[in-house]
Amino acid sequence: MLFIVLVLVLAALGLLVAALITANSLWAWISIGLSVVAGLLLLFDLLRRRKKRAAEAPAEEAAEDPAEEDEPAAEGEEKKPEDVEQTVLMPAAGELGDAEDTPEPQQNGDPGEEKSDPADVAVVSELEIEVVVVDEYPRYHVTSCEWLETRDTIPLGIGEARQLGFTPCALCTPDAEIAGKHREKG
Repeated sequence: MLFIVLVLVLAALGLLVAALITANSLWAWISIGLSVVAGLLLLFDLLRRRKKRAAEAPAEEAAEDPAEEDEPAAEGEEKKPEDVEQTVLMPAAGELGDAEDTPEPQQNGDPGEEKSDPADVAVVSELEIEVVVVDEYPRYHVTSCEWLETRDTIPLGIGEARQLGFTPCALCTPDAEIAGKHREKG
């Protein structure tokens, strides 16, 4: 059936090209007619397949379930479908063993923005100290920031990070830390 539709569509395309080249509207109308016939054949095929699937579905269900219908369910027992997945429960933190052995859960989300002192911002903007950023997050961090954990980081100069629109992390306070270290060096 699909092969016939393909041939009709190609013939309609050929007739459309012929109509455009010869400026004869008869070829265009024949092309439209062939396209309509191809569409009707596709619709007919779709309806035929749906009807066939609908007829096969009840026959398959009847063949699969005869044993289950004969067994009566015990009192208090609900009939559960076999394909339903069981929810796996995660053990509570105390059930995992030693607290030292259990990894801390990775912090999700954005850590928030540091409220930087304007004097620190002025000092930091002139430096070429390297900070790190995480793709898809708007904060820059010092490399020892606990929020980074195992995330993939991208090293940038602090001035470049600020120019690109990154803001300082509230957890590791990179502006205050870097400005403080710079002032200590004096």
